[in-house]
Amino acid sequence: MGRRRRRLSEEEQALWAQVAASTVALHPAAQHQPKPPVAPPSPVAKPKPNLHHSARVTHADLVAFRLGQSVVETAWRHQPAPSLPERLAEAPLNMDVKAHRKMTRGRLSPEARIDLHGMTLAEAHPELIRFILRAQDTGLRLVLVITGKGRLGADDGPIPTRHGLLRHQVPHWLHQMPLAPAVLQVAQAHLKHGGAGAYYVYLRRSAR
Repeated sequence: MGRRRRRLSEEEQALWAQVAASTVALHPAAQHQPKPPVAPPSPVAKPKPNLHHSARVTHADLVAFRLGQSVVETAWRHQPAPSLPERLAEAPLNMDVKAHRKMTRGRLSPEARIDLHGMTLAEAHPELIRFILRAQDTGLRLVLVITGKGRLGADDGPIPTRHGLLRHQVPHWLHQMPLAPAVLQVAQAHLKHGGAGAYYVYLRRSAR
């Protein structure tokens, strides 16, 4: 038979109640504080398929493309630089309209001419200055400056080379000091006077 447990007497029960009432709990807050709820794990976003590296491309991926469709127009477009004749044609008209029309059509004969063809830039610049200032000083109005069109040599390099350095440089010289005050208008010559290889230079009247 098992051992029978002895019941406490009334005096023992009263003594135990006094002892239990005088005790203090070591962690009273921990006994009654509820445990915080555990948040569920956040779902992991699935990566979008990369069409550049995907082995399969479905018909839905290509639905936005139509064979033969035109290129979408953009706000920015590359505009090539205007050519030299275009820049001269768009320059402000400073001389008489009728005289300018006759000049560009080759109906006015130049009163003097200078041929810079074959010269270097260093040689041609001072020659042009002397010619223009002397022509204005003697009262001439229309003179012809011949530059040549430039030789087309072999151009095998990665950077394109501009041909006809004098043809491109002379108009700049004519609009710079000391020639700018003497020059009223510059235009490409008519074919009968050299065409793209020459310029009409219409001079201002001399102040003398």
